[in-house]
Amino acid sequence: MKNRVVLIGCLLVLVSCEQKKEKEAISVMKETNNLIGSWKMIYADILENDSLQIKDLSASEFIKIINDDHFAFFNQRKGTSEGFYAGGGQYILKGDQYTETLEYIGAENLRGHDFSFTVEIKGDTLIQYGLEEIKEQNIKRNVTEKYIRIK
Repeated sequence: MKNRVVLIGCLLVLVSCEQKKEKEAISVMKETNNLIGSWKMIYADILENDSLQIKDLSASEFIKIINDDHFAFFNQRKGTSEGFYAGGGQYILKGDQYTETLEYIGAENLRGHDFSFTVEIKGDTLIQYGLEEIKEQNIKRNVTEKYIRIK
């Protein structure tokens, strides 16, 4: 009987240690993923073929929210209910390589596609750039986006 009690006690200690390690690992992962938070777009450009288009943000607001494994974005024209669009899905971050899988969006031709970017954070600014390409939709454009962290 004594052996069983000792064995059960040892097992409880081991299980609690493993749970603590998992919680610490999750905490460290959250601390090192500086993307987590809410971001407001302050600049965006699209280079397609030989044409550079700079997004006019004076009449709209674009917000991106990133948590541990999902992202969402919202765009709204200021002072009106028109021009609203949103999307979201899962992402993977490996070093400075950030890949979004767009799962939720009204534009069906974009749904289910992966978009890979290089990301960097300078102070409270997130810079994201890369090639958006969907061959079957004839979409191929280089995108640069800059966001500031919403506090």
